[in-house]
Amino acid sequence: MKRKLEITELIFKVISYTCLTVFALCCLYPFVYAISASISGREAVEYSRVVLFPQQLQFDAFSRMFNDSMFWNAYTNTLFLTFYGTIWALFFSILGGYALSKKRLLFRRFFNFFLVFTMWFSAGIVPQYLNYLDTRDVFNAMGITDDKWLVVIAMGMAAMNIILLRNAFEGVPSDIEEAAIVDGATEMQVLTKVYIPMSKSTIATVALFFAISRWNGYFWARQMIQNSNEHPLQVFIRLRLEEYTDPEIMAGWNESYASDSVIYALIVCSIVPILVIYPFIQKYFAKGVNVGGVKE
Repeated sequence: MKRKLEITELIFKVISYTCLTVFALCCLYPFVYAISASISGREAVEYSRVVLFPQQLQFDAFSRMFNDSMFWNAYTNTLFLTFYGTIWALFFSILGGYALSKKRLLFRRFFNFFLVFTMWFSAGIVPQYLNYLDTRDVFNAMGITDDKWLVVIAMGMAAMNIILLRNAFEGVPSDIEEAAIVDGATEMQVLTKVYIPMSKSTIATVALFFAISRWNGYFWARQMIQNSNEHPLQVFIRLRLEEYTDPEIMAGWNESYASDSVIYALIVCSIVPILVIYPFIQKYFAKGVNVGGVKE
């Protein structure tokens, strides 16, 4: 039999659900507006007539974007950075988290403190940029001229994610590890056969963090990638935005759609992959953060 809610509980629930609904709508509205503006006519966009639903329906902005070879090139570069960047960062994060979770590790406290210290204080943008320039020189000396690899390798560490994995590994019962060692498992087998399968939720969560970071990466990609053919999608969108807001370039614009519609179309296409992937790993997300974020 259900318990009857008290008046204070009822008021609290009504206020909570109302606030959450308003917050969700505020988060959803920019995406809905971007879709509407991308398929609305030029006059409707330029005169701010688009509020929620599209006006003067057209799909020419998407057609222009899809016919742009630079768009597909940027999309390919973003997929490259996201795929290899996530694998690279996840590989070292798992190794680092596993090592730091072991009490037998020499200087364990020092390494843990040093890791957390980087979250409190950083060298700054300029020293970091100079460090990346030195790394580029090393790459060039090795014959690696593709700056995308520089972004992949240079952005391969995140202290917070290593801590999440460390805490998740510390939550694995030591009895299971001891049983595996008795059966003759090596250190790498213990990691791959025991710890990783028992920490799938946290690993999936960390992989999502890395993937979103690489997919949305703009600043360092713009600074470190010199070749325009290697620019990822976010840099490409920014360059197109600069182009479409230049009065001299846009003086002869006579299309049936606004230049802003193309930008909105680019934004929509840059968000869709994350929206498609997220539902498949959503079930791991809350569990992974709770397991990795709270040390038992």
